[in-house]
Amino acid sequence: MLLEVRDLCVNYGRIEAIRNISFTVEEGEVVTLIGANGAGKTTTMKTISGLRPVRAGTIIFAGHDITSVPAHKRPELGIAQSPEGRGCFPGMTVKENLMMGAYSRKDRKTPAVLEDRDRVYELFPRLSERHNQVAGTLSGGEQQMLAIGRALILRPRLLLLDEPSMGLAPKLIQQIFEIITEINQQGTTVLLVEQNAAQALKRAHRGYVLETGEIVREGTGADLASDPAIKAAYLGGDI
Repeated sequence: MLLEVRDLCVNYGRIEAIRNISFTVEEGEVVTLIGANGAGKTTTMKTISGLRPVRAGTIIFAGHDITSVPAHKRPELGIAQSPEGRGCFPGMTVKENLMMGAYSRKDRKTPAVLEDRDRVYELFPRLSERHNQVAGTLSGGEQQMLAIGRALILRPRLLLLDEPSMGLAPKLIQQIFEIITEINQQGTTVLLVEQNAAQALKRAHRGYVLETGEIVREGTGADLASDPAIKAAYLGGDI
């Protein structure tokens, strides 16, 4: 088991954002969390990455309790996040943004980092074309590619992707999800939060449905995608 979340509770002040949720991610899987806005998906991702404090519960990563490990230490363990809203450094070039992903790597001054940067350029040729361009001048789709690429430079065991298709045109959404599948096939485990439930379930091995801070359904991606209640609530009646 790569990631195990046990009875997790997270508050914003007195408001319970997450209540006693438990789920797992096996090595090599794509697991998705789906649900409406405000269901607690992004809060869950921020908590796993260490950006939100845990009120109760446990987070186990690679057999170790990381519940109290600070956020800046979690990348060293192999957890990388492409956050909601992309979070690029707008005044830095594409190349500089990517190299920030190696900040926590002990071998960041070795050729291995450049090899991983070249791998990102292979996944996202657009970034290679714009490697000297300032990130703030990129399109939304290019910034999303950059955020994912920066996370990959870490060589993560677990990649957290929060709303990677947000605000993108349909053609780019398809491209982003194809790349997520390729990243997984190359050996990276992925935990995915996504409003586009149809695409997420199509790519995921398993999924969990969050409603108002609680997990109400779980199953394989195919089973959830074919469930009439899930179709009606999240897939517009059709996948």
